[in-house]
Amino acid sequence: MKKKTSPKGKGVNAADVKKIALSFPEAHEKPSYGRPAFFVAKKFFTRVRSEDASLVMGVEGGMEQRDMMLELDPETYFITDHYKDYPMLLVRLSHITKEELRAMLERRFRAIAPKKLLKPVEQKPAAKKSPKKKKKTR
Repeated sequence: MKKKTSPKGKGVNAADVKKIALSFPEAHEKPSYGRPAFFVAKKFFTRVRSEDASLVMGVEGGMEQRDMMLELDPETYFITDHYKDYPMLLVRLSHITKEELRAMLERRFRAIAPKKLLKPVEQKPAAKKSPKKKKKTR
């Protein structure tokens, strides 16, 4: 039996997931059904499945979006019987880059985060510059 290998230049691990997941505002780690998982505020964000080195992701486009992703890239995305009735997707960590992981988590974050976390950081008004004094010429 041929061993599955990751596509060239791809692959993240659980430590990468943790680092990126916790970089989002109010993201924190806590157990979910006895397994380590990440939440934003009180909502499920993601978790790594150690049994198959995959990431559990909610799909914002619902079941139709999920099914399309499964069909378009079955090497990267899959589900188990447990997830068949939910808009959830499993992502093989060996098939994504850190940039792809960040993009996926950012989409998920934007879908579940409280609105106060989505507001852009208000910029402090720039300090007014005092007018330059003109030198007197003689």
